[in-house]
Amino acid sequence: MSELLRIAGLSVSAEDKELLHGVSLSIGEGETHVIMGHNGAGKSTLGCTVMGSPEYTVTGGKIYFDGEDITELSADKRARLGIFLSFQNPVEIPGITLSEFLRNALEQVTGTRIKLWDFKKKLAAAMELLDMDSAYAERELNVGFSGGEKKKAEILQLLMLRPRLAILDETDSGLDVDAVKTVSKGIEEYRKSVGGSLMIITHNARLLENLSLDRTHILSEGQVVKEGDGALAFEVLENGFEAYVRKDS
Repeated sequence: MSELLRIAGLSVSAEDKELLHGVSLSIGEGETHVIMGHNGAGKSTLGCTVMGSPEYTVTGGKIYFDGEDITELSADKRARLGIFLSFQNPVEIPGITLSEFLRNALEQVTGTRIKLWDFKKKLAAAMELLDMDSAYAERELNVGFSGGEKKKAEILQLLMLRPRLAILDETDSGLDVDAVKTVSKGIEEYRKSVGGSLMIITHNARLLENLSLDRTHILSEGQVVKEGDGALAFEVLENGFEAYVRKDS
């Protein structure tokens, strides 16, 4: 299986504080990787840096996507290459509806105009899969949405944009059992219909139970301290992080 994402010796800082220290990992085409660790371990920093967030400064190392060095690329250019980030805390954007946002994002990513009828048909099908009320399409993006509806809206973007690499940052955080099942269903549909790669940042077993996991990476204090196959994620959830955060473990 060909390599899609390669992170080589990545060090990252924000506001003069170094948050990642020489992180290296790679994700192949169609693979699902899990990033785990305590709060503050650097998980979200890693996801945001791969996406190209201007809040973080790369002080060392490289990021390669499909063989291309994207370390210096802006977030919008990375999105056009096929990288997607689902935010842990989705922001509210007054003045633009969910439907308008998605159509504009699709046209920006693909570089082509999309017929309104075709777009609405695809949007309706994706919303039905996620058990989302169709009325949400004409509401301002995330404004007045519950936590669960905001997370569903993020997965809706995933299904509509069809990226090659999806980074899901605590998408399951704060969701009840039913909402987690719905989100998992959306992720599975993405895997089946797109065959894309996933970097899942989580500490929740419920989201992982129905997914086929390829690799697990455990971060502590900005470093990868343990790696293993998909089974490692469930071992961590059962045993706790303490047994794994020592570099000699």
